[in-house]
Amino acid sequence: MTRADVHGTRVDAATVADNKATQRRYVEQIQNRGDVAALDEFLAADAVNHTPPPGMPGTRDGAKRIVGLMRAAFPDHDAVVEHIVAEGDLVATYKTLTGTHRGDFMGIAPTHRRVSIRIMDFVRYRDGKVAEHWNIVDVIGLLRQLGVAPGPTRASESDAARGGED
Repeated sequence: MTRADVHGTRVDAATVADNKATQRRYVEQIQNRGDVAALDEFLAADAVNHTPPPGMPGTRDGAKRIVGLMRAAFPDHDAVVEHIVAEGDLVATYKTLTGTHRGDFMGIAPTHRRVSIRIMDFVRYRDGKVAEHWNIVDVIGLLRQLGVAPGPTRASESDAARGGED
């Protein structure tokens, strides 16, 4: 069985399953273990991050800097894949990243607060490696939890205000 991806190429079901498995390995090895050296195994040399943080390049080297920044700011962080969906060459994940703010984070001094960050990633694979990346991060929720933006300071307070979990 094959499927056409959004770029008009054909991707078989085994490749779709492989891409999902690779994405889960990426989360475990890179995000959870902080193995920056392994990024070269996962990212194509010309990989593009379309949504890098301010001041970061959207390149493979930029991805290494982002992983380092997150590890330094939240050294105990752990990402949990809540949902993963794949079609064609695209893999989408909805994750919750939880950690303690123990290092500088984009100019915010350590607060030692435990935070929970909601993240959606969309990744396009080419030949088994990440070729393109887009993400949506609940930055306002994170800043509230760090105490630097108005509003509920914990994700659970925000959920309670909406009447429960999503």
